[in-house]
Amino acid sequence: MWTATETEDLTKAELYPQLLAQLRALIADEPDAVANMANCAALLFHQVPRLNWAGFYLLKDEQLVLGPFQGAPACVRIPLGRGVCGTAARDRAVLRVPNVHEFDGHIACDSASNSEIALPLLRGDGSLAGVLDLDSPEFDRFDAADEAGLVPIASAIAAKL
Repeated sequence: MWTATETEDLTKAELYPQLLAQLRALIADEPDAVANMANCAALLFHQVPRLNWAGFYLLKDEQLVLGPFQGAPACVRIPLGRGVCGTAARDRAVLRVPNVHEFDGHIACDSASNSEIALPLLRGDGSLAGVLDLDSPEFDRFDAADEAGLVPIASAIAAKL
């Protein structure tokens, strides 16, 4: 049985390594990609403060298709190069957006979201599997410390896809 560790009073430098260790324990013996993404989304949603959405979009037929997530219902399909997720996927680069309302082409799936970070999921061969996406109702919620902590989490999941 998995038990959450107390993360409320941790700094980001302390939080993300703990989350990575918890994620690795959750996915170590599970070969199913959907199960692993579902557990990752739940872990992030419940352990990373001040989120209103955490989940995945998977590359299918040159577009991103909604995968496992936690939060309000979301946009189902996103073209590559469109919105925060589509741009991160197209560019194969992490994209932090402090104010999504100022992002050209932003796709408003949840009007409560004000900032976002999208991390491409790259397989070992460099091909794109999808995107890990986190939204917050706070402006400027995601910083370099979040990015540094989330990149290894995205890599751990991408290795299981």
